[in-house]
Amino acid sequence: MDTALGFESRTRPNRWGVGLPLLVGAGVAAGFAALHFRDPHVEGSWGLCPFQVLTGYWCPGCGGLRGLHNLTDGRVLDAIQSNVLIVPLLLGFLAFWSVWLVRAWRGNPKPRLPKVLPRSALWIVLVLLFAFTVLRNTPWGTWLAPV
Repeated sequence: MDTALGFESRTRPNRWGVGLPLLVGAGVAAGFAALHFRDPHVEGSWGLCPFQVLTGYWCPGCGGLRGLHNLTDGRVLDAIQSNVLIVPLLLGFLAFWSVWLVRAWRGNPKPRLPKVLPRSALWIVLVLLFAFTVLRNTPWGTWLAPV
């Protein structure tokens, strides 16, 4: 028992603690619904990428909205063609969100990203994102360019 407040320790499942993960999940689902019904393939329908407008180069996220729209239509290969990182990043988000939801259900605090991935893995991801950005903007990386 916690003597200050008279509550039991957090070993019991905390059903109220799942509110934030469920709210985030609902927000992501709403975003997917919006992407499904408003096609980002139509130029300007979701605005322009500020990085691309300012520099003329594609950022690592360019093509991401088109890829997510393709996923909502069930076209996985088209999604990968729009942005090759979209599927692994989405799977990584789903894994993190699932761990967060289960931990919240059990009454544990939310997982911090460095605890889910080792620091070295985070650095590797950052280096890969940088290399992906540079490569997709070179003549050798035209196959990585968003369509």
